[in-house]
Amino acid sequence: MSWLLRKRVLLLLLIALVLFLFLKSDWIGRKMYPVKYTEDIKASAGNYKMDPYLIAAIIRVETNYTTGKVSSKGALGIMQLMPETADWIIEKADFTKVSRETLAERADVNIEAGVWYLRSLHEKFDGNSVAAVAAYNAGPGNVNKWISSGVWDGSLESVRNLPFGETRHYVQRVIYYYNKYKQLYPELKGASL
Repeated sequence: MSWLLRKRVLLLLLIALVLFLFLKSDWIGRKMYPVKYTEDIKASAGNYKMDPYLIAAIIRVETNYTTGKVSSKGALGIMQLMPETADWIIEKADFTKVSRETLAERADVNIEAGVWYLRSLHEKFDGNSVAAVAAYNAGPGNVNKWISSGVWDGSLESVRNLPFGETRHYVQRVIYYYNKYKQLYPELKGASL
């Protein structure tokens, strides 16, 4: 086979590969941005009338769907609930058969509690999902302080004004994954608002 013919065959193979990847981009996207525990996410989203894409994005940023995680600060489970917050959720939501250990070990229970908490933050910030996400990371007291003092207006457009770099980055990452998941997983939509 001549050098020119080999070059053309390689070029055709490259074009075919690029076309295949372009046509199967959702397949590649799903491999790069997987969602696990979809049934638990949909069930909890439905229970608390929350957006399942937002829940999936928070889980991705918190633990990348790895169960049994305990952070260096002590946050528990797949949605990384702080121990004091977990105790508060258990009491306020009346989760009678739930303990910190259960929250740390069982993804379905952790998702349920995390979504309950996210819903409470969503209500606290009058339906402002961006402020609720910031509060999920930095705590509602900090977000209240930032909004009431005018440091941040609670919008995604002004997220650069968040005084905690970690929270600023957290909100940006959650919104990034939220948009990716909306594009790649239309089947989650059935449980959204």
